[in-house]
Amino acid sequence: EDEINLLKRQLDEKDSLIKNQEDRIYELDYVNNSLDEIKEYFRILSPDIPEFLEEYIDTDEMQRIDGTSMNVGVQYSGLYKLVRDYSNLDHSVGVALIVWHFTKDKKATLAGLFHDIATPTFKHCIDFMNGDYETQESTEERTTDIIKNSKKIMSLLERDGIKLEEINDYKLYPIADNDHPKLSADRLEYNFSGGFSLIDLWTLEDIKKCYDNMFVSKNEDGIDEIVFRDLDVCEFYIEKLSKLWPWWICDKDRCVMQFIADTCKEMNENGYLSINDLYTYSEDYVVDLILNHSNKRISNRFKQFMNIRTYYVTKDKLKNKYSVNL
Repeated sequence: EDEINLLKRQLDEKDSLIKNQEDRIYELDYVNNSLDEIKEYFRILSPDIPEFLEEYIDTDEMQRIDGTSMNVGVQYSGLYKLVRDYSNLDHSVGVALIVWHFTKDKKATLAGLFHDIATPTFKHCIDFMNGDYETQESTEERTTDIIKNSKKIMSLLERDGIKLEEINDYKLYPIADNDHPKLSADRLEYNFSGGFSLIDLWTLEDIKKCYDNMFVSKNEDGIDEIVFRDLDVCEFYIEKLSKLWPWWICDKDRCVMQFIADTCKEMNENGYLSINDLYTYSEDYVVDLILNHSNKRISNRFKQFMNIRTYYVTKDKLKNKYSVNL
């Protein structure tokens, strides 16, 4: 009990020092150009942003994923209306800031930043296209190649004395990523951002309440993990998220993702869209390509998809309907 009380006092003192410090002005162009709410959210994740992130965020390979939504393209369906836009670049920066906040490790922070650099257009819908419904990791295979083939990123890494193999797999750093049901920066960030972009679940005050209660400790396997200081705050976090998680596995979500996957697959099989295009173009560009394509069957069907307002669950496959069993 004495050790626990001492740890709590040390954490309280650290929190007090942070709160009493004058807030550092964020100098990152990316952050300054973000929406005020996202900017404030980033400031919760890390009161100070490491200056070295600026140049890495500004590379073409990272800027590309700003055109990919964290909500996997469901916003193009009439069944969804997002609370706010949140890109995969926003998510990647958020993960990097969480890792930096808890570790102050430059290599781990960059690994967190780069973890989704290989994300394709429509994100996990392409995992669906590849048949990877459960782990949804089939699109991560290009991470090393994308970093290795970027002259800018490799030049920055050489300047900073960092090897490719030290930042191309964020699973090297348990605080950045670990297995379910453990808590890591990646899982923590998309739980927060999903809860204020897909549905109106979190307020910034809610996020700060949870985040300020977290610290790093050894888990039951002797590995560093992000943990809660107080049980009641942990229960608050879980209770909130229990309202979000069903959105990611519900029939509506899976059906929408499969439709986008099937559309991309058909475009690819007919020579209208290459696999490399999915790692080159933004979602808006690909959707525009689909809607304006000469193949009216594909374009008209996607227009219907954008205007639908209702979906149904049936026992048997229906004729002349888009009907899938996942």
